[in-house]
Amino acid sequence: MSEPVQRLPAHTIEAILSRHAVINDRLSAGPDGETFVTLSRELAELEPVVGALKALRAAESELADVDAMIDDPGVDAEMREMAEAERDELAGRVAGLAREVRLMLLPKDEADERGVILEVRAGTGGDEAALFAGDLFRMYQRYADARRWKVEILSVSEGTMGGYKEIVAEIHGRGAYARLKFESGVHRVQRVPETEAGGRIHTSAATVAVLPIAEEVDVAIDEKDLQIDTMRAQGAGGQHVNKTESAIRVTHLPTGIVVFVQEERSQHRNKAKAMELLRTRIYDMERQRLDSARAADRRSQVGSGDRSERIRTYNFPQGRVTDHRINLTLYKLPQVIEGTALDELVDALTTEHQAALLAAQESAA
Repeated sequence: MSEPVQRLPAHTIEAILSRHAVINDRLSAGPDGETFVTLSRELAELEPVVGALKALRAAESELADVDAMIDDPGVDAEMREMAEAERDELAGRVAGLAREVRLMLLPKDEADERGVILEVRAGTGGDEAALFAGDLFRMYQRYADARRWKVEILSVSEGTMGGYKEIVAEIHGRGAYARLKFESGVHRVQRVPETEAGGRIHTSAATVAVLPIAEEVDVAIDEKDLQIDTMRAQGAGGQHVNKTESAIRVTHLPTGIVVFVQEERSQHRNKAKAMELLRTRIYDMERQRLDSARAADRRSQVGSGDRSERIRTYNFPQGRVTDHRINLTLYKLPQVIEGTALDELVDALTTEHQAALLAAQESAA
């Protein structure tokens, strides 16, 4: 006979189905507007879980019937053989549905649905690193555009030959952090620069940081802890930049965090954006502190999340992209750089992350 199927705890299933019924009853009673919105949101999150649970229960019931037939001494050999073949198929379906439900029940990162602050900085490699930083930023910009997310540049320092020494932007869109959070780290490029006459391959790098946008309720900032300076916006030679003193630099004295925003012509708008960026950096610092404190949990993450860690290599001569955290290589470099194949990397990283969380959850059970 096949191996026994690992089932979800009955109390877990009952608790979910009970909560689903309670929410439906409360919504039917016509609660006030705020309660209605809260309950409707919770119901929307529960509906797919309940659907999967009902499918799981139906499959488990079929499996129990087949097991009973196999164990019945009155069943002839031919029928038992057919039942055993059917059991293997049913057991696989039950296992798949159970895993699907477990994935749905994994703890959610509270920041997953948020927009992000995206920071791309040229690393080692001089002008070529700045050009690569530009390629990476445009990759994320195209990816965001395809998902109808809004991209808003906060500050930029251009490279002398093109690209960016540094560029910071906001990406607003539901689920942006969930899709982009594994992009943080060092991205390495191997290619022949246009200025290289000998055709030699150069290696350079750029660093990407993806931070979930913080809301005012996440971080309390005392005005007396801030040093705010105004200055003229800076731009590359010949570029049309704002000549008024509207650029804002904010220093958070307790942490030493400095943010700079210059893209808006309004000083008031730049200050508002700078405060949002400051809150996000403080929020990210606190999240990293908590992550470090949970070292055991950290080991189950995809990579360490350390931004000094080399996470991916883009090899232009061979047309391949390799993500070193999951040992995945795609021979689709042009499509990845265009943003159209980036989802293949994101999906693989997300799946690996979920598998690690599941393994940790099951070993702790």
